[in-house]
This record gives sequence, structure tokens and C-alpha cells, in this order.
Amino acid sequence: MIESLTLHQLRVLLVLIEEQSVSAAARRLGVSQPAVSHALRGLRTTMGDPILVGGTRGMVKTPRAEALEAPLRRTLRAIEGLVGGDVGVDIATVKRRFTLGTWDGVTLRIVPALLDQVLREAPGVEIDLRPVPPRGASAELEDGLLDLAVETRPRAAPGIKQRLLFEDGFACLVRADHPQVGAELDLATFLALPHALVSPQGEGTGVVDRRLEELGEKRRVVMRIRYFIAAPLIVARSDCVLTLPRSLAVSMAALAPLRMLEPPVDLPSFRTFMVWHGRADHDPAHRWLREAVVGSAITGGNPPRVGD
Repeated sequence: MIESLTLHQLRVLLVLIEEQSVSAAARRLGVSQPAVSHALRGLRTTMGDPILVGGTRGMVKTPRAEALEAPLRRTLRAIEGLVGGDVGVDIATVKRRFTLGTWDGVTLRIVPALLDQVLREAPGVEIDLRPVPPRGASAELEDGLLDLAVETRPRAAPGIKQRLLFEDGFACLVRADHPQVGAELDLATFLALPHALVSPQGEGTGVVDRRLEELGEKRRVVMRIRYFIAAPLIVARSDCVLTLPRSLAVSMAALAPLRMLEPPVDLPSFRTFMVWHGRADHDPAHRWLREAVVGSAITGGNPPRVGD
């Protein structure tokens, strides 16, 4: 039974379930493939369950393995936090996969610098990027499905901690040779142009629509899309105008034939937070990751205002 397994065997079990591959689990654990195959045979005997079975595209988890994954992850991380204490860690020797929940609009600001630091300082660390669920990240952080999340409106929940990463505003993007837009974007032109709207959760309106409604105005949205990175690339080949977080607009204007302009209406700024579960506070590798994310946000931050 699972109660008779050692801590090391539980760790091997979790990695096998997560990777669904003996060879991938061996690489992550830093041991030979035969050693992991031998461990899997022992785990199957002890648990009375095959754990992983062959499928058309590799191995797949059994129902029991699926049921064990989240509680096993929570248990192991709780134990790591309990026995690890506030001690240092040689991050260069750590072999670990961190799952980071984020939205594509912030990836260009944080991930390039984070990846560079991982490659320089932590060659055994892998970063798995996943979208934050519409309901927020707190449940996934508690269950151990996410190690860390980046959110604009994190929800308060027991055990969940947060840290402000940056504050951002908005800017407009149009294609570089847009025939209707001059050096500045005035309100009349803004209202006359077709608009693209990024709506990650599929809502029909955004901050621009709410501000225009206060002014008694309305824009014409001709395209709604859920993806922050794809939207500017489409706008670069159309006559639409797109309003985006300023830091993302700066990045996309450097990558595509786009022009960045000040919005013709005042729009509120917004804040982005790093969120994690308190049980990871004293995990030295997790602490390294948190500091790396903070540093990456600073490195990609403070984009210039239009005209600076």
C-alpha cells in the first residue's frame, strides 16, 4: 500500500505520473532509465495498480494515478517545506520543474529575462508555462498544480500570498503605414477606426468601452480575440486600432511593423501581482524562482511613454 512507501519512492511516483514517461522521469530525477523502470515495477507491485499504461501516443495515467497526483504533490511539497527550513540551496544543482501560471500579455515582459537567468544559473530547472484559469489561480496553487502565478486581479484565499510586480498603463497600436492616422491619434479618428479587442475570458467589452461610455461615446469593435500576442500581428496587416498594456505594446512595436500612440482618452493603470501558496515561503528553490520573476519584471519594466 502507498503508506509503506518511502519519501524517495513517493517522489519517484509523482515524477512518473507527471511526466508519463520513464525516460523523461529519469532525466528529471537525474538517474538512469533502468533505475526508474525498476522503481516503476516496484511501485506497481506495492500499489496493486499499473500507474502508467501504454497508449497511442505514449504512456497514460491510470485513474488511480490521476486521483493521486494532486494530493501527492501537495504532500511532498508540504514535507519539503517542513524539513527544508530556511536554508540555502545551490540552484545550479537543483533538478526541478516549476509550473508558472500566467497570461500571454505578460510573457514578453517577464519570460525572456527569466529564461535567460534559468539558463545561466539553474540548468536543471524547467519552466512550464500554463494559462491562469478564469476563476483565478488560488485553487491550483493550493493543489500544487501551479507553483507560482502572475495575475492582475488575484483573489484572496487562505494561505495565498502575493507581491506587486509592476504597474502598467495602456497604449494604442496601428500598422506602421496606416493611411488614416497621423503623428497623434485624436478621439474622432479613434472612434472612426475599426477596433480589435483582446478579451482573454471572452467578455464583450473592455476598459476602453467603459471609459467611452462615461464620455457618451462608443467604438466599433470588429474583432474579438483571446490572445494578446496574436492580436498585434493581425493589426499590423489591417486598418484596425488595438489598445494594449503599454509594456506589451512597446515589445510588439519592436517586433512587427506597428506604430505606438497615446490613447485619446484617459485610461486607468492596472497592477500585476506574483501569487503563490504560503507553504512554499521557506522552500529555497521556490524563493529563488520568486526573486527571479521579480527581477525579470523589473528588467522588462518601465517602458517609455510615447514620444520620450
